[in-house]
Amino acid sequence: MLKYIDNFLNKITMYRITLYVLLFFFGSAFTLSIFKLLPYTPVDLVASLLIILAVSFVFNVIFSFVFEAPTNTESIYITSLILFFLITPAQGGVYAQFLPLAIWASIWAMASKYIFAIGKKHIFNPAAFAMVLVAFTINESASWWIGTPYMLPFVVVGGLLLVRKIRRADLVFSFIISSLVFITIFAIFRGSNVTNTLFFTFRDSAFLFFAFIMLTEPLTAPTTKWLRIAYGILVGFLFTPSLHIGAFYATPELALVVGNVFAYMTGPKEKLFLKLKERVKVGADTFDFIFQKDKSFSFKPGQYMEWTLKHRSPDTRGNRRYFTLASSPTEDEIHLGVKFYPEPSSFKNRLLALAPGGEIIAAQKSGDFVLPEDKNQELVFLAGGIGVTPFRSMVQYLLDKKEKREITIFYSNKTVADIAYKEVFDRAQAELGIKTIYMVTDQKEKLPDASLHSGRVDAQTIREEIPDYLAKQFYISGTHSMVDSFEDILKSMGVSKKNIKIDFFPGFA
Repeated sequence: MLKYIDNFLNKITMYRITLYVLLFFFGSAFTLSIFKLLPYTPVDLVASLLIILAVSFVFNVIFSFVFEAPTNTESIYITSLILFFLITPAQGGVYAQFLPLAIWASIWAMASKYIFAIGKKHIFNPAAFAMVLVAFTINESASWWIGTPYMLPFVVVGGLLLVRKIRRADLVFSFIISSLVFITIFAIFRGSNVTNTLFFTFRDSAFLFFAFIMLTEPLTAPTTKWLRIAYGILVGFLFTPSLHIGAFYATPELALVVGNVFAYMTGPKEKLFLKLKERVKVGADTFDFIFQKDKSFSFKPGQYMEWTLKHRSPDTRGNRRYFTLASSPTEDEIHLGVKFYPEPSSFKNRLLALAPGGEIIAAQKSGDFVLPEDKNQELVFLAGGIGVTPFRSMVQYLLDKKEKREITIFYSNKTVADIAYKEVFDRAQAELGIKTIYMVTDQKEKLPDASLHSGRVDAQTIREEIPDYLAKQFYISGTHSMVDSFEDILKSMGVSKKNIKIDFFPGFA
C-alpha cells in the first residue's frame, strides 16, 4: 500500500502537494460549513480566502518587482491558505474585524520573503512571522480556527501524506514528543488532569496542523537530520501553552519564529546566483550544466540544493527543483547533471534553452547522503540512471584528494548510451582502485567491451562481486522505484537497515 502511495506522491512536487493538501483542508471546511458543523457559512469562507489571496498576490507582485526577485506562485497560494486557517473568517458579511487583520497579516507575510531576508534568503515562516508582527503592532492574534474536532481527521490524513512526501518524520515526531512531554510536565505542576490536557491538545487545538504544515516548511527549517531533531525539540518546548515569562505567554507562531532563528543560525545561509558557463552532453538525453562557482561556497560531496529558474508561464510543476550537486567541492565549477525525458516540464525546457551567462538560483544546501567520516568503512554504491550524480561528486572528490577508500560501484542503465560520467569512474578505477560495474538492462544491446555487463543488479550479482557484502555500507541513489527495488534486494539478502543509506530529496518530479 505504501509503495502505491509513494509512487503517486513521487509524481507531484513538494510545493504542489503542499498546495493540494491545503486545498483539501479548505474543501473539507467548506463541506463542513454546508452542514453547519462549523460556525461559518460557505460564503464566509470563500470571501475570506479571496480577500487574503488578493492582498497577498498584489503585494507579492510589488515586492518581487521592487527587489527584482523571481516569484513562486504556488508559494503565494500556500501562504495565503495557511493565513486563512489562522485568522477567524468574516461572519455574516461583517468584515470590520476581519479586514484589518487579514490585510495587515497578508502584507507582512509577503514582506517576510523579501524585506526580512538576509542575503536574499528569507529566515521566517511567512505566516508565523506575519501573525507575530500583527500581535505586536495591532494587538490582534491568530485564532487557529482549524483546530476543531471536525477538521481533525482531514488534517491527519493530509498531514501524513505531506510528511510522507517530504520525509520529515524525524522533525515532526521530535516536535510532537517534545511538546507532549513538556505539556505533561506543566500539567502536573499545575495540578491539571494530564489525560484531559493531552486529549484536548490533540482534539481541540491546531497542534497537528502546526506540526504537519508549518513546522516542516523547508526554507526555514534545518537541512540535516540531527539539527532537525534539535529544532523539533526546541519548538516543541516553546509550543507549550503554559510557558510564559511574567505576563508574556508563548504562542505557536512565536515558537516557530524563534525556531526559525535557530535554524538560520545553524544552517546554510548561501543563496547562489549562478551563471551558466557551458553545457556538455554526458549521456543520452543527459547534460552536465557547468556554472561559475563562488570560491567561498563549500559543501559536502553528495549534498543537494533547491534550484529556482525564472521563466514565463511555468507549468503545474513550478519553477523550483531539487538537484544533487554533481561536482566535487574541490572543483572550480558547479556541475549539475540533468536527465531529460519526453515531454519535459517548463523548468527543464527553460534549463535546456539556457544560454551561457544565463542565471539560475541555488539555495537550501541539504542532505546527509555523504561519505562516512570513517575512511576505513567499506562501501558499495548502487546507482540507477541519473542517480549517479552524488557518486560522481564523491568519486571526483576522492580523485582530487588522492584519497583511497574501499568502494565498489554498481551503475545500472537501460543502454550503454545512457551511462554518464564514465570517464570519472574509469579514472577512479585506474588511480584509486574504485571498481565500477556497469550494468545494461537492455538485453538486446551488444556490449562494446568487457567492463559492461548485461542484466539488472540483483542479489546474485551482488553476492558474486562482493562475497562479504554483509560487512559493507550500501549507498543507493536513483528513481524512487529503483531505490525501493535495490533496498528490497538488500533486505532480502540480510543486509541490516542501518547499513543501507538512501539518497532522498523532496519533490523528485
